[in-house]
Amino acid sequence: MKYLLALFLLLAFGNLLFAQRVAINDTIKTVIANTPFNDDDEHQPEFPGGYAAFNKYMSKNLKYPEVARLIGIDGRLVVSFVVNKDGRIVQATPENCIGAGCEAEAVRLLTASPTWKPGTVDGKPVSVMYTIPINFTIGKGKVTTYMKNLRNSAYGFVFNIKGTLYTIDEAQKILGDSFPSDLIELAEPFYNYNKIQKFEMPDKKEVYLLILKTT
Repeated sequence: MKYLLALFLLLAFGNLLFAQRVAINDTIKTVIANTPFNDDDEHQPEFPGGYAAFNKYMSKNLKYPEVARLIGIDGRLVVSFVVNKDGRIVQATPENCIGAGCEAEAVRLLTASPTWKPGTVDGKPVSVMYTIPINFTIGKGKVTTYMKNLRNSAYGFVFNIKGTLYTIDEAQKILGDSFPSDLIELAEPFYNYNKIQKFEMPDKKEVYLLILKTT
């Protein structure tokens, strides 16, 4: 007999490429319940149609966030979620952050998933946790962020360069007309709590803080 809450299976989803090359792979599964189980009578949750259908659902419906695409954000986002006893996905939680709306999009899509066939132990439904890496990749090779594109977009941008905040005009004097997108460590909403005049952009849909790598 074993006890749940143990990590017991490594699944391979393979490198499925989504629109804008979003990949999902290497799923780790953990059963979360406080009852012992027998290996011969436990069944993992199943997406309608199986894992191939889950991959298809993700590839068809996951949208690369507009801001992430605009500034060239990519990276590996790890998201955990629970398939509960009713077969619904709950507690979808990003384990890391790459910013620019990627976390919100992953959570939205997982939460909207069709109902799964729940996992069972000794014939009784149990909740099962999965952790999946999703790779957001815009394209092969180096990606460039252009100041002109940022300035002409519906979004505003504030730059954090070595701990100092700059407007886009100030940042352009430092970075030039363009810079490698992989210089961006994180992109997150900027709220200008101190009401600094030069960072006020009422004509923009939303303002983002671009935190650049220091090395």
